[in-house]
Amino acid sequence: MSNVTNTISDALGNVSPAQDQEVIFYEGSPKLRGEFGLVFKCVMAAIVLAAVPIVYGMINGRGDYPWWLAAACWVGAVLVLILPLVLVRKNRYRISNYRIDYEQGLLSKRIDTIELWHVDDVQMMQTLLDRILGVGTINIHSNDPTTPVLLLRSLPEPRKLLDAIKTRIIAVKRQRGVVKFSGGGNPHDMGGADLGDHHHPTA
Repeated sequence: MSNVTNTISDALGNVSPAQDQEVIFYEGSPKLRGEFGLVFKCVMAAIVLAAVPIVYGMINGRGDYPWWLAAACWVGAVLVLILPLVLVRKNRYRISNYRIDYEQGLLSKRIDTIELWHVDDVQMMQTLLDRILGVGTINIHSNDPTTPVLLLRSLPEPRKLLDAIKTRIIAVKRQRGVVKFSGGGNPHDMGGADLGDHHHPTA
């Protein structure tokens, strides 16, 4: 089993809702393989840039081109190729059994945190290509005023993470006596769990 699966299994099997110990389900950036569209576009753009000097030489009829043009195009091609990695690395997720931290930025940083008991709904989105590549996006809807909607993109083993998050949401909401959790609008996803419509949130 992978590290994600082992961590989730240990956390759900050994950590009770009443414990304060925080266990990390997943920590890291989105997987680059999940950004296939962006990678493809950048590769094509890099090929076009690298071909510019050759096309220039063909147009001028001599077959040669200025060295500075070649250098500029090749440097640009390299920068375009590493762009997907940079864009992916500027985001980082930390999903635990109590909260979700979303870190953004390279030089400057911004971190948003959603406590799991604030989450109203959680969904998983996975295209056919995502399934082939083993990634997916988890969509978090919460009543947190600063981060009402959070997309966790290109996560590995998204179904296992989704199930772990939903299980922990139920646990922490029961602790606080929160009304209920929709779980993506499908009660069977939650195993028929009901947190009680007659309870009220506590501080």
